[in-house]
Amino acid sequence: MRDLSRATGMSLAGLYYYFESKERLLFLIQKHTFSTIVQSLKTRLADPRDPEQRVRIFILNHLEYFLANQAAMKVLSHEAEVLKDDFAAEVAAIKREYYRICVGLLEDLKRDKSAHFSTRIAVLSLFGMMNWIYTWHNPRADADAAAMSREMGDIFLQGVIGTKARANGRA
Repeated sequence: MRDLSRATGMSLAGLYYYFESKERLLFLIQKHTFSTIVQSLKTRLADPRDPEQRVRIFILNHLEYFLANQAAMKVLSHEAEVLKDDFAAEVAAIKREYYRICVGLLEDLKRDKSAHFSTRIAVLSLFGMMNWIYTWHNPRADADAAAMSREMGDIFLQGVIGTKARANGRA
């Protein structure tokens, strides 16, 4: 809280007036972040029906948000386990919803492409690809979110869709 006080120019007492604890502030950041990314995704997924396009929308939505909100992403990644009790439960529910959306998208893709892969491992792998982007992305050297999501989508989708050929002994 002292670091926030210095960074914002607000007194420590002023911060505690609005946020009774560091945990409450962290909760609000996490709740806002996850609620925003889920709502944005739901809006974007309202029309497209093609399973591959829907996975690509998921990736783009995630990368755009992460790159536009890198400071919040650092907080979420490094303070993910700090929340307790009701705060933790509420954020966990939003995260589960986001995870379930991704599971559903990959299950649809698997059916559409007659692919064979573990949905859980694919979802966790996809999150692994996307979640650490804030640690290495350099806007002066790397592509923007749209270009990166296309390339990351190609890498991911060729892997999961390619499992059909491997499963049939043609790899």
